[in-house]
Amino acid sequence: MSAPSIAELRAATQPEWLVGRADAEHWAGRLYMRRVSPYLTRVFLRAGLSANAVTALMIPTGLLAALVLSFPGLACAIGAALLIQLQLLLDCSDGEVARWRRTFSPLGIYLDQIAHYSTEAALPAALGVRADGGWDSIGGWTALGLGVSVLILLLKAETHLVLLARARSGQPVTEEEPADAPVTGTGRFRLRQGARLLPAVRPFQAVEASLLVLAAAVADAARGDLLGSRVLLAVLGCAGLLAVTGHLLALIASGRLR
Repeated sequence: MSAPSIAELRAATQPEWLVGRADAEHWAGRLYMRRVSPYLTRVFLRAGLSANAVTALMIPTGLLAALVLSFPGLACAIGAALLIQLQLLLDCSDGEVARWRRTFSPLGIYLDQIAHYSTEAALPAALGVRADGGWDSIGGWTALGLGVSVLILLLKAETHLVLLARARSGQPVTEEEPADAPVTGTGRFRLRQGARLLPAVRPFQAVEASLLVLAAAVADAARGDLLGSRVLLAVLGCAGLLAVTGHLLALIASGRLR
């Protein structure tokens, strides 16, 4: 069976609603990865891999990136960043395989979420090991990295528990708060508007985190110490506390839980 051409793949698997909407996918996918992904998608189609199999490959790729990151040296930080780019490429290709074959399932969504959860929680833990100097000297920075991992998982849980709460109360899980919902109190309105920005803090996402860690590794190499990695980890810890608290307040103040 002959594989489709790249032009055919682009037409069928990259619809305008996907590539044209700013909130449809990651910025790196829109900027450059969608230009590359059809070539890998065609390889997967030739090999007979299912969309779920491609999605499943994201899990070990992300965890391997975290493992590589935990070792000292600039080369390891570069390797981790490249592996995260590979994970992003797989994330683009799995959907393209599904759209070409018209095979969609809850399992694919589940595996995708497991891949993102595990990667984004593992990266700060690995950064903690790195900030301590490696696996033979783990200590306080490793503990801080694990703490950031917990905060990231809490942030994600806050979002998905809204869907669970709505489903168990018999409300539609996809319903959003009305744009013209009445707001009482200027202070409360400002709290909600400001808190809504916090969950979108990009350093918690794998691509951005890997690039920040790479920048910190460059600073470490230039200085000959671990200050860059340690400062980054401390900033992530503070940002995580703010995001978890702000997100919780925003959800409670919203109309989705009423």
